[in-house]
Amino acid sequence: MKIINCPLNGPRNAQEFVYGGDVDPHPNPHFISEDEWASYVFIEKNISGKVREWWCHIPTAYWFIAERDTALDEISRTFDPSEIFKERVEFKRPEEPSKNNNGSSNKKSTETARITEKPGGGV
Repeated sequence: MKIINCPLNGPRNAQEFVYGGDVDPHPNPHFISEDEWASYVFIEKNISGKVREWWCHIPTAYWFIAERDTALDEISRTFDPSEIFKERVEFKRPEEPSKNNNGSSNKKSTETARITEKPGGGV
């Protein structure tokens, strides 16, 4: 039986965990091309040797980082993400350009009106 040392719960059966990908800098999806975003999301580097990976303990939904040797399939260290990430990074959607006053409404206000409108046309 393979055991993974969870930083929150201690040694646990490996079947309680799921792999979450490499610990890489996360690009802002609003400022890169669709091809670059797809490459970041779907293409793995598949490095042979020591890597840092995201792992999740499923019963507690606790995400942590593991340092693992992919050639030997051995985890040398697990730790809380706060050791690396001191602040939460927020990626805000860029502002949509405002339309000029030629009578056309911008998309954002149309969506807001659609959301706040009650069935039957009332507000």
